[in-house]
Amino acid sequence: MDFESLALEYKTPLYIYDFEHIKEQFESIKDAFRARKSLICYAVKANSNLSILRYLGKLGAGCDCVSVGEVKRALIAGISKYKIIFSGVGKEDNEIAYALRQNILMLNVESEEELKRVEAVAKYMEIKARISVRINPDVDAKTHPYISTGLKQNKFGVDVDTAKKLYIYAKSSEWLEPIGIHCHIGSQILDIEPYKEATKITAELLKNLKALDIDLKFFDVGGGIGIRYKDEITIEPYDFAQAVLANLGESDVTVVCEPGRFLVGNSGYLLTKVLYEKKNGNKRFVIVDAAMNDLIRPGFYNAYHEIEAINKDEQKTSKADVVGAICESSDFLGKNVSLPRLNHGDLLVVKSVGAYGFSMSSNYNTRARCAEVAFAENKYRLIRKRETFEDLIGCETECLVRGNL
Repeated sequence: MDFESLALEYKTPLYIYDFEHIKEQFESIKDAFRARKSLICYAVKANSNLSILRYLGKLGAGCDCVSVGEVKRALIAGISKYKIIFSGVGKEDNEIAYALRQNILMLNVESEEELKRVEAVAKYMEIKARISVRINPDVDAKTHPYISTGLKQNKFGVDVDTAKKLYIYAKSSEWLEPIGIHCHIGSQILDIEPYKEATKITAELLKNLKALDIDLKFFDVGGGIGIRYKDEITIEPYDFAQAVLANLGESDVTVVCEPGRFLVGNSGYLLTKVLYEKKNGNKRFVIVDAAMNDLIRPGFYNAYHEIEAINKDEQKTSKADVVGAICESSDFLGKNVSLPRLNHGDLLVVKSVGAYGFSMSSNYNTRARCAEVAFAENKYRLIRKRETFEDLIGCETECLVRGNL
């Protein structure tokens, strides 16, 4: 990556994505399931840029969406409607109706109350709703508690007994068509055993449902495969696939997998410029033009991202906190980072930010979100322009002009 040229052309802070890496990751997970019918549905929440969605769609990916906005993004990007799944615990009636009108593959329901709302909307529209039910297997994914989703204290899914009742109810409904079963236990998972346990529980329920003549066609194993941020030992796609397939036996279902971070996480870089250094006593700070509104993961999860100084050959380094200009003590990109002496205008690159970087960014402190650039076929291309102040206040100015207050 020619970070200096990128900084000159597109300014900083700047997100950059290596599309070749995304392709390699997609092909590795697709190839891992080559022995069975499979559908790889990218978890849009990881990074919802339309160019990323379109690129993955051309590779054959579908989309796992957790809001109606993500469904709309997938459709705009050209994803086949029969490769779109609408998940999430809180769907409003108008969102359910939109998904049904678009005739997407299925809605993933997470409670009895939601199932009844889907049925009511489908009945009103006189459209049969294809659904799956998300199982909460009460399996510890051994990950950060904020991104664990498969334990009974998490808000996601229903227990096995409840799920069985929901499938029996759906089968008897004129307006529901159960076609899938779903389980997702968390994110940034580095241990294969929780997958084995969760898949075994879900596969056993699938077997019981088929015995009741509930003919499910899709077995959705979720996503969550972890990536390397520092020194993690990650799960190989082949091992992940084998953990799933070993429990499925000869069941004639299409395996659905929903990777997000795995596909885009290590593709991303956040380029930022040094404003100045300061010291409070013996504590060193490097203040940069990126901040927690650009990358909240360190402040939110205490997540680690490697930070490197660009084109600095000095051997002598010291520890520093890399911080932004936002008025919060949690506004940091890294703590105790070994860095050489830095001057105004020097560049730092924050690595492995392709997932939950830009997608979790905000306008806090009235800061404009930065631009995004793709690197593909040895070329750089702008895929999201930098916001302006006028963009930030656009939804407010019309109301202000009306003089209602």
